[in-house]
Amino acid sequence: MFETLLKKLDEERAALGGQVFDVLGEIVFDERPLRELIIQAIRYGDRPDVKERLYIVVDQALDHAHLQALLDQRALTNEVMDRVRVYQIRDEMERAIARRLQPHFIATFFLEAFKRLGGRYYEREPQRYEITFVPALLRNRAGKGDKRAVVQQRYERVTFEKERMTLPGKPLAALLCPGHPLLDLTIDVVLQPQRHLLSQGATLIDPSDMGEEIRLLFYLEHTIQDASVDTTGKRREVSRQLQFVELDASGTIRPAGHAPFLDYQALQEEEQSLMTELRNQPWLKGDLEEQVRSYAIMNLVPRHLDEVRKRREAQIDKTQAAVNERLTNEISYWDNRAVLLKEQEVAGKINAHLNSQLARQRADELQARLERRMNDLEQERYLSPLPPIIVGGVLVVPQGLLDRLKGITKPDQFAHETAAIERIAMQAVIEKEQRLGNEPRDVSREKCGYDIESREPETGKLRFIEVKGRVAEATSIIVTRNEILTALNSPDDFILAVVEVAGPTTTTHYITRPFRREPDFGATSVTYNLSSLLHKGDSSV
Repeated sequence: MFETLLKKLDEERAALGGQVFDVLGEIVFDERPLRELIIQAIRYGDRPDVKERLYIVVDQALDHAHLQALLDQRALTNEVMDRVRVYQIRDEMERAIARRLQPHFIATFFLEAFKRLGGRYYEREPQRYEITFVPALLRNRAGKGDKRAVVQQRYERVTFEKERMTLPGKPLAALLCPGHPLLDLTIDVVLQPQRHLLSQGATLIDPSDMGEEIRLLFYLEHTIQDASVDTTGKRREVSRQLQFVELDASGTIRPAGHAPFLDYQALQEEEQSLMTELRNQPWLKGDLEEQVRSYAIMNLVPRHLDEVRKRREAQIDKTQAAVNERLTNEISYWDNRAVLLKEQEVAGKINAHLNSQLARQRADELQARLERRMNDLEQERYLSPLPPIIVGGVLVVPQGLLDRLKGITKPDQFAHETAAIERIAMQAVIEKEQRLGNEPRDVSREKCGYDIESREPETGKLRFIEVKGRVAEATSIIVTRNEILTALNSPDDFILAVVEVAGPTTTTHYITRPFRREPDFGATSVTYNLSSLLHKGDSSV
């Protein structure tokens, strides 16, 4: 009988995700605790009448719905998610994976910056490096901000991908990610002498824009803090976001998408003189930062604050309830112990290990702890946004305007034809996705590394599709750095769609896993031979 009881408990534990034993102490078995039931099962489990009665008691007490209710009560969050909410969360996670910085963005930055600072490394296995020399500039800074930060003079292996940390027969690799001292110090050393350049601004070329209207790109950082303080006495930051917005000559401000600057190009030396007239345009002389800051205060910051508040308040409410219940029970226990011990002491019965004074002291300490903890949680509840900070700005010059300033004349018909081909290509891919039974959505304006986001209804998964429209006789296509790194971040979900347009006829090719590795650090785009890419295509995807 005892083994049967344990088996029943284990079955319920498995059914509820291994959490049953967290709440067994609160379950009443026929008005008796679990301990007594187990003793009965051991002593009298072989008797048929006892066995029958215990089966009934256990089945009633271990009701699945009752256990789930207890678990929900003890959970720190009690959000009930319907099917739509589950899909929304999964969509957000898949988009976050496609746009993540680790490993490719961080790897290309670190390797280039480390080399410029005088470091030496060699690729020993694919995406695994031996660092043979860490410059003194980095080693000497280690420990100044954090005494625990240790930077070695050499590393046998480092990698930027968690999956590559261990390889059979190879040395264990350190994972270079945010928080690793070597990466953090490299970022700090690069930023310190050049941080002012972000606020000073720059001029970049948008090679995908054949128009002639310049615009400004601003980097905005906004932080949410609560009322608690950290060890340094400063208010604790609970969330920080970096966003990008664009401002044009008409005063229109709009979100610029995910890190759009990655696809922009720097000016050549001979092109610098062409920018003087553009930088002196009257609309650039106004208080543009104040306009952008006002936009952020009215639109970006409230949205950010609302997201954080909803998430934190639900957690704080449950935490307060759990802390209050646990500590109140402890306080009641020691209060009762103090009274009982006092009565025993008056009667002449002395406890050598614990007296009423110590019990009362423990109760008082727990009461003070409860008040302190509840006060801390209340401080965490009060959220306030810091003023948005403009980190930097960029004057974005369209490629079409630059070409005209350089005297490169292209007939207007060329630009119109290029735009028309792109529209035809987008429509062809959307129609193909619909024929496949998927639900496509045009996200090309968001500049997120792909043009179409398509959902598979059966699985709910997202397909990230980058569309390239070309005339039938084209021999090459240009892919931006942002598109390549998005493809590498989500290799199973990214599709490069090449649409050949010949009059009213279109031929669509789907290419899965089109890229093998990230481009060089200085490359903003890469030109690929179209025929070699098409050989990789799979029109059935």
